[in-house]
This record gives sequence, C-alpha cells and structure tokens, in this order.
Amino acid sequence: MEQVKLGKTGRDVSVVGMGCWQLGSDWGSTPLTEDDGLAILDAAVDAGVTLLDTADVYGDGISEKMIGRFLAERRPAGITVATKMGQRADPHSPEAYNITNFREWIDRSRKNLGVDVIDLMQLHCPPTPVFSDDRVYDALDNLVYEGVLGGYGVSVETCAEAMTAIAHPGVASVQIILNIFRQKPLEQVVPAAAAAGVAIVARVPLASGMLSGKYDESTTFSPADHRNYNLHGEEFDVGETFSGVPYEVGIRVAREVAALTPTGTTTAQLALRWIVDQPGVTTTIPGARTVRQAIENAGAGSLPPLTDDLRSALRSLYDSEIRGYVHARW
Repeated sequence: MEQVKLGKTGRDVSVVGMGCWQLGSDWGSTPLTEDDGLAILDAAVDAGVTLLDTADVYGDGISEKMIGRFLAERRPAGITVATKMGQRADPHSPEAYNITNFREWIDRSRKNLGVDVIDLMQLHCPPTPVFSDDRVYDALDNLVYEGVLGGYGVSVETCAEAMTAIAHPGVASVQIILNIFRQKPLEQVVPAAAAAGVAIVARVPLASGMLSGKYDESTTFSPADHRNYNLHGEEFDVGETFSGVPYEVGIRVAREVAALTPTGTTTAQLALRWIVDQPGVTTTIPGARTVRQAIENAGAGSLPPLTDDLRSALRSLYDSEIRGYVHARW
C-alpha cells in the first residue's frame, strides 16, 4: 500500500489505516475477544496498514492495551500508533486541558501501549474554546520537547475548529469527519492543512457503516448502539452518527452509491478510495470487526483512482441529496 508522510511528524503511514475503537467494544458494538482483536490487527498489518488510531477511552483503555500486546508480541516494523486524550476529563470543560492532566493521561496511555513515547497524541474533540487557547499548545509543545510525545494533533467536530488548530505551528495533524456524505472539509480545511504541512486524517469514512451499502430500512441496532441511542444527537454530536445524515435519507443515497460501485470493488472500498483520491488528504481510518473487513478495507489503498465520471457522479449525489442536511452544520 502507498505510504505518505503524516504531516509534521515526518513518519510514513499507509493511506488506509485502521480505527481501533471497536477493539474496546464501545458504542454498543458486540464485544470482541482479545484473540479476535489481535487477529484483526494481524490481518490489517499484513495487508499493509501502518497506522493504528485509538483513544484512552475506547473500552477505558482496552483498545490501547490490545494494541500494546500486539506490538510487544509481533514487533512489527514501521507501525505508527496515534491515540487521543481528553474525554476522560470530568467535567469535560476547557479548564481540564492543562499540563497536569496531560501528563496523567499520557502516562496512562504509555503504560497501556507499553511504549516510552506516544507517536501521535491527539486532543479528543475538546470543547471549542480549547482550540483557541495558546496555553494548551504551549503545554503540548513542552511535552514534545520532553520526549514523551513524538508529535500532537487534534480531533475536531467542525471545520471552524480545524482551521483554528491548523494556525498553530506545533499541530501535526487534524482528524476530521470526511466521507462521501461529509464533503465540506474539502473546501477550506484540506487546502489549508496542505499549505501548513498538517496531515488530514479522515475519520468516520463509512458514515457509521451506512456507506458500506449493507444497511436498509429494516436494519435494527441494539439499544446500547450509538446508531440507536444517538440517532438524533441525544448523547453527543449527532454528526458522529451516520455523519449527521437522517437515516432514511442516508439509506436511500447509499443505495445510489452502491449502484455506482465498479465491478470487483465493494461499496465500502469505493467510499474509502474516494477519500484516498482527495488531494491533501493523508490517510483514512476505517474500523474493522472481522479479519475480512480489515483485509477489504486495506485493499482500497491499492485500487486504481476513481474515474472523473465516477467522482462527478458522487459529488452530484452529495450536492443534490446530502448537502442540505450537513454542509452548514459542521
């Protein structure tokens, strides 16, 4: 798989990485055994994935610990682990983003991962005022200088938050929702990041699975699944669930996306390849709950670029069917 520079970290990563929230069995997903999780990690790395993205709150550390065991037992070369911090704050307020808490959270993640240095630490969708607080960036710069962080970035909810973060010279990466159903970042965020040498990590690339083409009007989700309990933003930003697109609308448009999928390619691979093809986007981090999904997702990184006609058709679907629901919100 093609490898690219992860922004100012200087590290090479695969254009398709893997998001590892599912290893912590969060958001109502069916719990994975440790053996299943390790097998998924093995399959992804064997297929060329070199970026693993996790967070300290995924399973309250379970995901980090599983990655740590994988690294210790297999010792794969060239793997970059990006984790996140901040959601453990109680209350989750701007004041919690200080160097004392940073040290505590980082030490916990280093222990979970079994490493001395965190390759990339990302602020985990903090309150909006955090992005404008120079003291936060000064603290993170100090932690890089001390050698406990290889670099730092941010995970954001909105394009405005991303633009604020990109303006700070120490920021190495911005993780943002970007997919066929959420194209606004392509207008300003991605070009600004490219000009500043900041990596763009596209998260929620399959719109909570909707862009896999496997859901329909009869699909149901367990009460503990965010695709059920957060369908209208009851618990956190609704943009995290189905990318903020109303379920019925998303299912209908996802069916149209599936109809455009070339022979020999899955709809999920089409959605991932669309992201990989965007100039200025560094990598994308789909999750995988099975070995097969891990292999298929990684395979998108080796597919030929989409044709101009196909990209145009996907843009037309966004403009005519999706834009009105999401473009002005995030």
